[in-house]
Amino acid sequence: MQTVRSLAFVAWLYLSILIFAVGLSPALLMPHRVAREVPRLWAAFVLFGLHHIAGVRVEVRGLEHRPRGAALIAGKHMGMLDVIAPFTFLEDACFVMKQELRPLPFFGWFAWKTRMIAVDRSAGAKALKDMVRLARLRLAEGRQILIFPEGTRQLPGAAPDYKPGIAALYRDLEVPCVPLATNSGAFWPAHGFRRTPGLVVFEFLPVIPAGLKRAEFMARLEAEVEAASRRLLDAPLKATPAAPVPPSTAA
Repeated sequence: MQTVRSLAFVAWLYLSILIFAVGLSPALLMPHRVAREVPRLWAAFVLFGLHHIAGVRVEVRGLEHRPRGAALIAGKHMGMLDVIAPFTFLEDACFVMKQELRPLPFFGWFAWKTRMIAVDRSAGAKALKDMVRLARLRLAEGRQILIFPEGTRQLPGAAPDYKPGIAALYRDLEVPCVPLATNSGAFWPAHGFRRTPGLVVFEFLPVIPAGLKRAEFMARLEAEVEAASRRLLDAPLKATPAAPVPPSTAA
């Protein structure tokens, strides 16, 4: 039965992309404040289907640590849900993404329009410099920059592999960093179509202050994100009435 529900959700997901790409494409001609609402609406649409079709709920915890306004966020990355759900609980999310995703229909269109930070990972040191330069501009716009320090999706429980990009942003931007843990890979895996019913949690952790030495920062970030993500993966999570909290209703 869950296989059927999972396949139905995949159909819902691709249908949603078609609907929003075609129906709301005029937003590409509108100001940023209008265009950014399209990914937010799409994400809410996807999460609605994920819950009611596949039986997967999404909950946000640690809201007292969630940044408002300009911020640097470093998140655990286990699957596609990690780049969908944040649109529903961040004011103006700006992802650090692979440049290869820019040509994709819908995703690439709105990534360009909403000025996401696309990184050419083959460019080496130049890629880091470009990323920092663009991140500084996005922070000046009051946006929340979300980077996945491992650079790609990791299986639940896999050994962490944190890359230098987050260290470069933390050092050169001279801003605090908010860690974000999750257990999403247990319910929406990086590969395959099957979704497992249960409760996905995204948890904001206490902010890491600016000014730490690189080694200290990286060790602290990895330790805190990995420990919290393991705790979420190991916990007997059951769905609760809580729903994702939109920015407009947060305390």
